[in-house]
Amino acid sequence: MTAWDVLWVALGGGVGSVLRWGVGRAVGERYHGLFPLSTFLINVSGAFAVGYLSVLFYVDWRDRYGAALNVGVVTGVLGGYTTFSTMQLDAVKLAKQRGGVSATSYLLISLVAGQLAAGLGSALARAQG
Repeated sequence: MTAWDVLWVALGGGVGSVLRWGVGRAVGERYHGLFPLSTFLINVSGAFAVGYLSVLFYVDWRDRYGAALNVGVVTGVLGGYTTFSTMQLDAVKLAKQRGGVSATSYLLISLVAGQLAAGLGSALARAQG
């Protein structure tokens, strides 16, 4: 790890966090339902982007922290953009408001949609060559 790696992660993480805030705010201004749509859309779109870019950047998951593009974009931007912890907090809120079945359903839907999005992103990148 070099000082440049830390800088790329920090800069990328800042950009990703601002993107997450912007998307969350834009969705929140238009959608007022109980389902945590902004977190869901952020995580699914982030999973798609990680799947796509990991193929495009030839990311080897055993050593994915080396190249500047991986560090700055995949780890930094997309790490700052996606949010596992907010998804968990949303599930806790859903459990309190609507019960455990709603929370569990939200988590399962999020995981399955994220997995499908990452797979679709990877497949699209492979298909594009």
